[in-house]
Amino acid sequence: MEAVIIILLSTINILLFLHSSTSTSAILISTKKTYIVHMKHHLKPPSFSTHHQWYKTHLQSLTSSTQNSLLYTYTTAYHGFAASLDSHEVELLRQSDFVVNIYEDTVYTPQTTRTPEFLGLDKLDFGAGRTLPEFNTAAQDVIIGVLDSGVWPESESFSDLGMSNVPSRWRGKCQSAPDFDPKVHCNKKLIGALYFSEGCKGCSQEIQSPRDHDGHGTHTASTAAGSIVANASLFGYAKGTARGMAPQARIASYKVCWNEQCAGSDILAAFDRAIMDGVDVLSVSLSNNEKTYYTDPIALGAFTAMEKGIVVSCSAGNDGPVESTVVNTAPWVITVGAATLDRDFPATVTLGNGQNLQGVSLYSGKVEMGNKLLSLVYQQGGNSSLCFRGSLDPNIVGGKVVLCDRGGNDRVAKGLVVKEANGVGMILANTPETGEELLADSHILPAVTVGRKVGDVIREYVKTENNPTVVFSFGGTVVKVKPSPVVVTFSSRGPNAIVPQILKPDVIGPGVNILAAWPRNIGPTSLNIDTRRTSFNIVSGTSMSCPHVSGVAALVKAVHPEWSPSAIKSAIMTTAYTQDNTNSLFHDSALYGTFSNPFVHGSGHVNPQKAFSPGLVYNIRIQDYIKFLCSLNYTIDEIQSIVKRLNFTCAIKFVDAGQINYPSFSVLFEINSKQVVRYTREVTNVGAASSVYEVAIDAPPSVTVTVKPTKLVFKKVGEKLHYTVTFVSKKDVKPGNAFGWISWNNAKHEVRSPVAYSWMTPQLDLET
Repeated sequence: MEAVIIILLSTINILLFLHSSTSTSAILISTKKTYIVHMKHHLKPPSFSTHHQWYKTHLQSLTSSTQNSLLYTYTTAYHGFAASLDSHEVELLRQSDFVVNIYEDTVYTPQTTRTPEFLGLDKLDFGAGRTLPEFNTAAQDVIIGVLDSGVWPESESFSDLGMSNVPSRWRGKCQSAPDFDPKVHCNKKLIGALYFSEGCKGCSQEIQSPRDHDGHGTHTASTAAGSIVANASLFGYAKGTARGMAPQARIASYKVCWNEQCAGSDILAAFDRAIMDGVDVLSVSLSNNEKTYYTDPIALGAFTAMEKGIVVSCSAGNDGPVESTVVNTAPWVITVGAATLDRDFPATVTLGNGQNLQGVSLYSGKVEMGNKLLSLVYQQGGNSSLCFRGSLDPNIVGGKVVLCDRGGNDRVAKGLVVKEANGVGMILANTPETGEELLADSHILPAVTVGRKVGDVIREYVKTENNPTVVFSFGGTVVKVKPSPVVVTFSSRGPNAIVPQILKPDVIGPGVNILAAWPRNIGPTSLNIDTRRTSFNIVSGTSMSCPHVSGVAALVKAVHPEWSPSAIKSAIMTTAYTQDNTNSLFHDSALYGTFSNPFVHGSGHVNPQKAFSPGLVYNIRIQDYIKFLCSLNYTIDEIQSIVKRLNFTCAIKFVDAGQINYPSFSVLFEINSKQVVRYTREVTNVGAASSVYEVAIDAPPSVTVTVKPTKLVFKKVGEKLHYTVTFVSKKDVKPGNAFGWISWNNAKHEVRSPVAYSWMTPQLDLET
């Protein structure tokens, strides 16, 4: 499957080299690899003044190397260190009484300005009589940390014009480098810029610096909290005022990705530092397919961040439409999928038979074909139809427009292949895997992307016409597109592969064709041949939807600084909407004419205005997270690596992981076995005193749902009440899924929780 955005990830030397999810892998043999070591933090001998000194001495006593193999000492996000070790040294460490466990480092991948208007941020009501100046002052006290590929500090999106002094509580800094001067490049907006590369030494020829040489980090940081920039566009496309979701908030950049590779040890070190620095929100548009929370640096770091009151927002991944591909599924993070917004970049493909077919494009150069029909060619078979490098015969495609199937390699790379074969244009046609999602690209030659249905029409035309011809026309930018939002094919889906009782993703946000800041040293395609330069680029991916929600979380934090991360997350989830701008259920671009469901869109599309005033919230205590982890049958040591506590047991744990006080439900039935599921939830009144809520239920015919009590009467603000919901499956239901919702309503609020139902065949214990 091709990467959804231009960014492709690979690992190097100590890790596995991957060009894309389908490309050939090659392992570079190395005697040493990076490992993350979980230590018994509390057993530090008093003779050592710091844990760093203890770890370093302990490590040196077990290794024969004279070089210092210690890469990081973790003090906040984790109890332990990262080190470069060979297999013999790993075994010696495993035998140490001070070592709990050792995990090999893993690599994470990035998941790559009308959006504020689409989200209603241009006309917010902050409630409680709060004025816009008061809100702006509060928002400037919120700090968003971005773990990504660094930052391009010269961008106007990081201007500090009109901003007050940096909050006195801030403990971070900007790191000096040959191409990064803290005195010049940091300001009252960009208040932190650090880099972490010890886990990825040799990954890149980049200068060791906080500066972004990729584009991904600059784009995500400016999406979350970029300053207001007038007349922003990509070569005239999407022209208007660009701004982040929380333009008054501060930004701290933590560079963990090098040459499109992000080592887990570097990510954990960045979490460690960001927590100590004092960020309020962490935006992490990175992913990995870790199967346990105790080996996942993002889950580990995010737990400590959550304990410290920091909201962590993560991308859901770009591996849709395959089921159970959603990542970053820990219940203490906000997991964000992607959808379209109501802006498009239409282009028309006119065939020689007079048919006008619609697609999208961001091509901005000279259209050499003009209004002249040109020959259209489609080289079927092998790699030719996918337009892999070397697969096109210049004698066949020279001077012609080439039809390329989507998939297998980068979309913009296909354009390069066509250009190198002397083709003059390209139609990029979706296949069944990508359905009807339309992602616009700034190709280096005239090109139009079309959906599967249109692609099939063109394929048939080329097949049956003796002299197929085509001409393009480009329509610029249009807004108020209907229907929108539409959930996109690439957005990773549930069920949750680690804990199916936790519904993921949590919400969706804008993640398609997003305009945001871009480094001036990289072309919009990121191809070496692309010499064009732009201050803004249009990119797609859950990497783009994640910082939208990060920015919204910062806005909610500014209005309610006393709220916990779980309360802010709850507010965002229970106020999300599930109908598009035609008052229809969300469509799913993976399959034409189909509707989305909570395994695809979670609770719905983020709605900032309503998130400020949710009425009720679902808070989750630290002890509840421990009960949740105990229910997963993790060992005490494994749980301790996450929660960093000694004084806990699993004597009291949830019988079912779904008992955690989550704002959504994922109900698992076992056919002919477990047909009744019962959960109790606690809600806290954050609305007015003397509020009354009544329950409303939508359930499929195969399930009977009962909620007790049916009415919640709150006497005061902050009061907590419980309700119990019982789900009873009908008999003879076949394996599959169904969906519904439970909502607590009054005249002012609708506090909705999606419910996903799954019927599974019981797992049999067979004798061997």
